[in-house]
Amino acid sequence: MSESTVKAVGLSKIFERGQTSVVALEKVDLVVEKGDFVALMGPSGSGKSTLLHLIAGMDKPTEGHLYVLDEEPANMTERTLARWRNNHLGFVFQSFNLIPVLTALENVELPLKLTSLSRAKRRENAKTALKLVGLEDRVDHFPRQLSGGQEQRVAIARAIVTDPQIILADEPTGNLDANSARDVLQLLQKLNKDFGKTIVMVTHDPHSAAAASRIIHLDKGKFVEPSELIPVGAE
Repeated sequence: MSESTVKAVGLSKIFERGQTSVVALEKVDLVVEKGDFVALMGPSGSGKSTLLHLIAGMDKPTEGHLYVLDEEPANMTERTLARWRNNHLGFVFQSFNLIPVLTALENVELPLKLTSLSRAKRRENAKTALKLVGLEDRVDHFPRQLSGGQEQRVAIARAIVTDPQIILADEPTGNLDANSARDVLQLLQKLNKDFGKTIVMVTHDPHSAAAASRIIHLDKGKFVEPSELIPVGAE
């Protein structure tokens, strides 16, 4: 396997809105090396979330090629894609996406139910993931009994419980206060530096982006230099 975990070549994504075509990404090239922590920054509609969804195989490109771990998600069947995604990718979302009626432990265990692990081994791995994010004393708590920061750490534990190579984070600090956001970013840095996880994070917040080792700016579907960005309100 090559050292690149993500490689985009001439990648474009166009959405059809009635009679209108909306260009979300326009012929971008990208290489994310193994062990990178990349932040995708840009205003709303710049294409950053579209790029994340393409990496995750949640959508297919209109043109070009996207290789993730030397595979092309766009060419996979739905069944193969679901298995591949569960084995290799971990997801962290702005809204946490925890199941309210399940405990922290049960939420973290969910991705493991698609594996052949025994129930005892699933529970053991879920507890280990919660311990890693500092929530070993919250295994039996429901989401409503946790703070926002704790909910996001449960979500991160769920993202890493299958030991994926890549973590995809979509505005992971968007619903958090400053202290909780700092804790979550430090945890992502730990996963990157100590455990070698490749992380691709979408954010509009410069403070969050600063946690990454590399920042890529997008505007109107293209990669741009920071100096090329048009300030909000400018003509």
